[in-house]
Amino acid sequence: MSTRLFDLTGRRALITGSSQGIGFALAEGLAAAGAAVVLNGRDAERLEAARGRLPGAATAIFDVTDPAASEAAIATLEAEEGPIDILVNNAGIQRRAPLHEFPVETWREVMATNLDAVFFVGQAVAKRMIERKRGKIINICSLMSEAGRQTVAPYTAAKGAVKQLTKGMCADWARFGLQINGIGPGYFATPLNKALVEDPDFNAWVEKRTPAGRWGEVEELQGACIFLASDASSFVNGQIIYVDGGMLAVL
Repeated sequence: MSTRLFDLTGRRALITGSSQGIGFALAEGLAAAGAAVVLNGRDAERLEAARGRLPGAATAIFDVTDPAASEAAIATLEAEEGPIDILVNNAGIQRRAPLHEFPVETWREVMATNLDAVFFVGQAVAKRMIERKRGKIINICSLMSEAGRQTVAPYTAAKGAVKQLTKGMCADWARFGLQINGIGPGYFATPLNKALVEDPDFNAWVEKRTPAGRWGEVEELQGACIFLASDASSFVNGQIIYVDGGMLAVL
């Protein structure tokens, strides 16, 4: 019984921004649990390379920051592949600069990818889930949903908003049989934070600041994702699970 609770056989999962890093790791984890996964990205060559590393995966090339493109892609995907049972809103970018020098156009870029896309893709998928009276949406939040750090204020603002949007999605859509939750990764060695990983001082700070004493491995996010995507979380709604080695638990 307990094993069946986590079985995703027969379900289809779309993971945005999944050609590398956390998104690809989550796709691998969901596939290992039995889901048919659909990888998403804007770079066709990179996405095809990712598909080659995950046998059986499908791909959907579209820009998540474009609401019309997102709606069209979801409609096509459901018509050609079948219903999306699980959506992981993972696509994200990072741009660093002192806030008083942050360009307006870059602010908008950060918001479009990290926040607007969660609404655009989430709405397109949810309205179809609502018709079926079932579905799982997992929004990738961040430690920055709870805490700030210098030079990343726009990212912090966007991820804080994603946390609250997750709760808002729950408030609107839970009554239709959907579960909408979030995962807040701590510090993981990914292409998004490559500069931080290679900075000796920052690396030392992460290891000292994190009770676990190390960076996370992206595969360590798979368990939380499988849980939130599966029947094991059937009455979990509007919650954020922080997978951070204990960083938020201590001062």
